[in-house]
Amino acid sequence: MNIIAALCLGIGLSAACGFRVFIPPLALSIAAHGGMLQLSSDWQWLTTQNAIITLSIAATVEVLAYFIPWVSNFLDSIEIGLAPIVGMFITASTLSIAGDFDPTFLWILTVIAGGATAETVELGTSISRLGASVTTAGMGGPIVGFVEAISSIVISILAIALPTLTMLLVIFLIIYGTRRIFKFIAKRKRRRKMKNSLD
Repeated sequence: MNIIAALCLGIGLSAACGFRVFIPPLALSIAAHGGMLQLSSDWQWLTTQNAIITLSIAATVEVLAYFIPWVSNFLDSIEIGLAPIVGMFITASTLSIAGDFDPTFLWILTVIAGGATAETVELGTSISRLGASVTTAGMGGPIVGFVEAISSIVISILAIALPTLTMLLVIFLIIYGTRRIFKFIAKRKRRRKMKNSLD
């Protein structure tokens, strides 16, 4: 796999982390264990059965927890910080498929590509979930949680099967996430101005 395809794979899986943190590394682990991907020796531990079992348990707990309305909000606050870390981790592991790189170049690329992608999608989905929870008094949370889990699974599979084409979907997700973030910030600024004017 060349560096472009490996980078697209990492970015695609990082974007999927914005929906669910543990599903993309699980998909990567299963694909590597099955011989679909050849990770470097430094990342071979990810191909073991122990890694697959651990990630499967973590992914299952994460998916089920998002069906509990107020627990999902708590998880959001944690995963805002966790998603970019996992995104960087995944991108670093996928770049190892393309060969050895200078460590400085590797980590700059993983932060910009993997971390930023995962964080943008995560913030966008968190804002959407918060809006759904407020407008439905928490009842819409499980539906949003289900859609997000499916999205993470589908994007993870597409990233592994068609990494370059998945970039088109990732670009859309980044644009969507960025717009949601800026709209949320603008809305909060308007509310503060209104509150200050009333005071």
